[in-house]
Amino acid sequence: MVFAAPKQAVARAEEVLGSAPSPLHASVAHQVIGIWQRDWGDMKLALHHLRRARDLAVRAESTDREGDVLAALGVALVTAGRTRQGLDALERGVTVSSGHTRARVLYRRAYASWVLGRHRESLEDVRRAIPVLRQMDDVIWTARALTLRATVHLAVGAVERAEADFAAAESLFDTTGQEHDKADGVESRGLAAFRSGDIPAALRLFDEAGDRYAKLDTPSFMLYIRRCEVLMAAGLAPEALAEADAAIAVLDGIGGQSTLKAELLLAAARAARRAGDPHTAIARAALAVRLFAAQRRPWWETHARLVLVEARLAAGRGSGRLVADAAEVAERLAGFGAPAAPEASLLAGRIALRLGWTADAERHLAVAARSRHSGPPLARMTGWAAQALRARAAGSQRGVLEACRRGLDVLDDHRMTLGASELRARATEQGAELAALAQRASLDSGHPRRLLVWSERWRATALAAPPTRPPADPELLGDLTAFREIAARAEAARMEGRPIPALEREQRRLEREIRGRTLHIRGDAPGFGSRFDPGRLLERLGDDVLLVELAVLDGRVQVLLCGQGRVRRFEAGLLAEAETEAEHVQAGLRRLAHPGAEARLPVVEAMGGRLEELLLGPAAAHLGSGPVVVVPPGRLHRVPWALLPSLRERVLSVSPSASSWLRAHETEPPPGGRHVLVRGPGLATEGAEVPELAGRYGGSTVLEADEARVPRVLEELDGAALAHIAAHGTFRADSPLFSSLRMADGPIVVHDFERLDRSPYRIILSCCDTARFASVGADELLGLVTALLPLGTAGVVACTAPVNDAAVVPLMLALHKGLSSGLSLAEALRDARAALPADATHQATGWAFSAFGAA
Repeated sequence: MVFAAPKQAVARAEEVLGSAPSPLHASVAHQVIGIWQRDWGDMKLALHHLRRARDLAVRAESTDREGDVLAALGVALVTAGRTRQGLDALERGVTVSSGHTRARVLYRRAYASWVLGRHRESLEDVRRAIPVLRQMDDVIWTARALTLRATVHLAVGAVERAEADFAAAESLFDTTGQEHDKADGVESRGLAAFRSGDIPAALRLFDEAGDRYAKLDTPSFMLYIRRCEVLMAAGLAPEALAEADAAIAVLDGIGGQSTLKAELLLAAARAARRAGDPHTAIARAALAVRLFAAQRRPWWETHARLVLVEARLAAGRGSGRLVADAAEVAERLAGFGAPAAPEASLLAGRIALRLGWTADAERHLAVAARSRHSGPPLARMTGWAAQALRARAAGSQRGVLEACRRGLDVLDDHRMTLGASELRARATEQGAELAALAQRASLDSGHPRRLLVWSERWRATALAAPPTRPPADPELLGDLTAFREIAARAEAARMEGRPIPALEREQRRLEREIRGRTLHIRGDAPGFGSRFDPGRLLERLGDDVLLVELAVLDGRVQVLLCGQGRVRRFEAGLLAEAETEAEHVQAGLRRLAHPGAEARLPVVEAMGGRLEELLLGPAAAHLGSGPVVVVPPGRLHRVPWALLPSLRERVLSVSPSASSWLRAHETEPPPGGRHVLVRGPGLATEGAEVPELAGRYGGSTVLEADEARVPRVLEELDGAALAHIAAHGTFRADSPLFSSLRMADGPIVVHDFERLDRSPYRIILSCCDTARFASVGADELLGLVTALLPLGTAGVVACTAPVNDAAVVPLMLALHKGLSSGLSLAEALRDARAALPADATHQATGWAFSAFGAA
């Protein structure tokens, strides 16, 4: 009963102990309480009750009872870090028991061996136990043994065997009332899905298991550990670190299992390293190493040492000693048959290369490269990264590019199994090293066109295909509606000065629910579609349009001018200096948005000049006089490009990638030419341009006041030719897909736009901060504009900075005047800026708006 209804089982056991039981019955009751405390409570109490249960079993003169209790006690001692005592208790349990009971004891010794990382011993014991359990028709324990065997198979990389055992165990558990075991089965299937490369399925199954544990009111620390591993693979390392640290605090608070604490510390160390925090990673990993060593768990200790070496390298501690440490870790992992062995060999090779030890590097990299042809996607990526480094050390540019291509192809296929745009974007981080190696080889080759190809190969790839549309999930729709209502109530309370902590907590809960459901969505199919063709780009650009792509190598901006049938390369300034200057420009624009800042105008204009030197360098003198498309790296997404002197009077548009511009350029407008004008609440000007635009566009759909509600707005936007939305915009740096526009019934968020069959062909967002993005992954952007571009929008006008609401109105009217006369968005925006008054506020407003795409 303790794994079917844990709390009720403990209550029944306490009733038994209060009724003067026989030694046999008292032994069972103490064992039940001990098991509960062992798995979900205080280890000291667990050991007290289990030792009491053992003594009572001896008094009852039942060897099978004694063997069963010794097995539970042995597991408790092992998970408390008292490995030798625990193994002795388990050995004694096997010796004194027989038949059916001995099979159960063997299962628990196999479990203890798995905890210790002794996988061969674990498989041997569980294989001995399963036939006896089946013969005795012991459904529950047979299912548990199959689940354990599957888990051990996964630890050594035998995914197919694991999946077969998990399936068999699940069918058996379905015939029982063992709710905790069922939840564990769902969790185990999630682990199998992850090992086979299906991250959305793993997240969905882990969430389902978590819901089941919550209903039983039992924490599951193993679920935290496994979920952290999946979050890291999905590029969500900061979240994984937060979850691991929170679980450690809970475990410490209840005096829980020492073995679980060590594993959580290892998960936290891995997450900190991937989150770019090597010092936290070193601290967590070093403590994990000490705990694993004290617990006599060499398999786990070696994995923790691998993270420790990685973190020390990331902290700049490369040395010959570190090469030796990594090589020793690789050898030990290979001896264990651990799937992480190639990763350690790659690490040893990488450090050796930095030290110039080419022979040592080749030896280690050759071992790591063997994994490139088999295994899960990230393991194959490790192999291709090793192969690329081998080729670079051998001076083979062709070999480097081939290995990088093959490795990124693997990651492309993996990413396209992810339905959520956020996961696709963040997963690109896994390929950052390969992309950088390919770009460096391309630069060294002296062929600008090749550098352009590789710059595009790993730029804004999450926008190359629309995210998988969420299914018609009534719970997701309900959560979005509830989120909107709560957000609207919180906004109203905030404006009235009322406290809103309860509303904020509920809003955060709903955000977690919505995000979780979208992360569960699986991509439509593997495959990345057509590759970038520079010839096709140059053909579409023709002789008039110039595309300026900025690549960053070793921290310096490389400018690629594409047009007139050729690609030219120029070297500009340092990216870090450009980022700093861009932040100064943003501060200047914010100041100019308020009256009385006229004196700051020349200062901001001078900043634009310095920014041009850093970003374009000598290329600025070769821009010609025609339209310009700027393709910046993700970290420069907030640059107001129209402020740069050589671009100030230009027909100028911005695109996340050359591929995105091509797709937008070739997008056909929808039939019908519907115009939709939306006016949200609370604007200082009340969206004053909307009534005038309604008169200009006869027959347009105008949504304002109570009609500007999210469901109606989405309905009208779907497939429109032109949409103009005047509404307050909010950018969420902490959760960019909850960036929003304020409607009458609450915010319309990126998740809402992703449900459109086709977003408007052209869309104009006349409000602050709508063109802000979060830069994630290798070179990806998440935000409102980037959500629209893959869904059929060819062009967007949006704002990168806070602006003066009153100054926006004449800019928007002039912009639409140009559109009405047949101009493109970029042409109309250029003319609209020129038509504005020359004062600082209007000039800053014009610079803050950009045209994105190609319409």
